[in-house]
Amino acid sequence: MRIGSNKGSEVEAYTDFIKEAEGLKSTLRTAWTAEGRQESTAEHSWRLALFAGVMCREFPELDREKVLMMCLVHDLGERYSGDISAALRPDAGDKLNQEREDVQRICGFLPKGKEGEVSGLWEEYSQGITPEARFVKALDKAETIIQHSQGRNPAGFDYGFNLEYGKEYFEQDERLEALRSLIDAETRTRMEIK
Repeated sequence: MRIGSNKGSEVEAYTDFIKEAEGLKSTLRTAWTAEGRQESTAEHSWRLALFAGVMCREFPELDREKVLMMCLVHDLGERYSGDISAALRPDAGDKLNQEREDVQRICGFLPKGKEGEVSGLWEEYSQGITPEARFVKALDKAETIIQHSQGRNPAGFDYGFNLEYGKEYFEQDERLEALRSLIDAETRTRMEIK
């Protein structure tokens, strides 16, 4: 790796990538903070990574580094096309193809030959087959639902949608099923007090 002001160095490519990813700080999601401010994709990804980092201790069979990186890259494609709420029920194939194209675009800022790690983790996440990908998908849904229960949401917010959202990722693991039971109870409580 050439370090310094060498034009075209790997270090320069990494900084170009992180500068491009900065746009995720301004990409707004359909979730609101407890103070009523709309959440960004970057904030969601950070909190998901924090959640996974601490929860991973309960899942020693998982590759923790892979889980954390997957959390950080799972919504990279939103840099260009934004967040599309699952409640809007977008066409899954179209959404996946657009995200894949957008992930390839942002990964183009990485050094030549290094983009495959990030795009590969995103692809693994999007397929949701490996234990790490299923875990991250479950926690991604959980973090979103927790934020919906915690946030100061607009009038008419559909809390009921969350009771079915992503349930399949919590099945067949008693630890994740316990998490799902907890967040569903919080959602039901929030529905009663809205």
